[in-house]
Amino acid sequence: MTATPQEPGAAWQRLHDSALAASARDHLWMHFTRHSTYATAAVPVITRGEGAYIWDDAGRRYLDGLSGLFVVQAGHGRAELAEAAATQASQLAYFPLWSYAHPQAIQLAERLASLTPGDLNRVFFTTGGGEAVETAWKLAKQYFKLTGRPMKHKVISRAVAYHGTTHGALSITGIPDAKKYFEPLVPGAHKAANTNFYRAPEHGDDLEAFGRWAADQIELAIEAEGPDTVAAVFVEPVQNSGGCFPPPPGYFARLREICDRHDVLLVSDEVICAFGRLGTTFACDKFGYVPDIITCAKGMTSGYSPIGAMIASDRLMEPFLTGSDYFPHGYTFGGHPVSSAVAMANLDIVDRERLNQNVLDNEKAFRSTLEKLLDLPIVGDVRGDGYFYGIELVKDRNTKETFDDDESERLLRGFLSKALFEAGLYCRADDRGDPVIQLAPPLGCDQSQFDEIEQILRDVLSEAWRRL
Repeated sequence: MTATPQEPGAAWQRLHDSALAASARDHLWMHFTRHSTYATAAVPVITRGEGAYIWDDAGRRYLDGLSGLFVVQAGHGRAELAEAAATQASQLAYFPLWSYAHPQAIQLAERLASLTPGDLNRVFFTTGGGEAVETAWKLAKQYFKLTGRPMKHKVISRAVAYHGTTHGALSITGIPDAKKYFEPLVPGAHKAANTNFYRAPEHGDDLEAFGRWAADQIELAIEAEGPDTVAAVFVEPVQNSGGCFPPPPGYFARLREICDRHDVLLVSDEVICAFGRLGTTFACDKFGYVPDIITCAKGMTSGYSPIGAMIASDRLMEPFLTGSDYFPHGYTFGGHPVSSAVAMANLDIVDRERLNQNVLDNEKAFRSTLEKLLDLPIVGDVRGDGYFYGIELVKDRNTKETFDDDESERLLRGFLSKALFEAGLYCRADDRGDPVIQLAPPLGCDQSQFDEIEQILRDVLSEAWRRL
């Protein structure tokens, strides 16, 4: 008998699933996606998740090795978070923060302020990370105008760094291919060296000397522009694009000194690194520095509802506390009641299940498991921190020779991305910089998931090398 929607069966389900993929191809404009890929292939459709795993519309299971997009800290399928959203939506689904407040935003702001270092007590809510970065730059500009230094408006960020897609955040971003179609962008954003030690042979094995050099490059950029024109430095604790560049020892201490010397705000862009990704609520705590501003988003709700925030020091708020000056900036859905309630419930889970401590307890095991892949000729470097790692792929491990554009195209898009997914691992194969595979599993993962990741990577990377 033919299966019907009223009588669900395998045949009807396959037809339904095929229709979903076809509808996605015809109507859904996916982000950062080459849609030509799906002229001859079905769009992957993910239908559910549980813990560290996701399932597609054909019932195939995959290990979520990227936490969605560095987001799902507490794992998939957490009914407690869904219930928090439903409860809040039934009580107060929406109200803006434009001259009014609601309890959920107040409570979340207070909780975040209790977790930040120093005097970072002022929380401006957004709906995502790029908006938080945009907010931070606008605040830096206005702060210096209000305090008698109107020429301080420029920002320094690092090569290959990604900070968002809005025009301001994209200007701060250091990836040429991400920007070229949208220029001219916001003027005043300048770049300095990042902390890619693997590609710094002139420093030999002296990681601390390299850290001093890298921090000094930011000071040189400030001085080249003129300290009286530079408002802020934007850096990620561990830089995402390029493949998880961790800070060398002493790097942030020196950077803090540089910013203080030139009266420049230090912005810690923790959109990825906050909320346990490195084993601490805020990544600046792990590396021992106090920024002037933190930008964050993603893991605050584990992705169960969108929210972001710019968290500023008390002194940056001072000009707005008297007189008629105010910050003419905001978002319709910033600090959304449902998202705020979900964030509170998510932070409860992180605390109750000691997920930050789980990362600290297991980060060495994660690293050592991934470092087993260094016996493969295609693996040049394994780097990162906490549950946030990049594996750089090379053509010659001895010389560190990388792949040319054509080889990278065939390796990453032509083979690796699809092969890893088909083998049961969702992660990122990226060439914003040198070719890398990025991994950021949910914070509850342990050795069993590490071994699964390593085995899939070993099999697929070995096949990639044979093909090359």
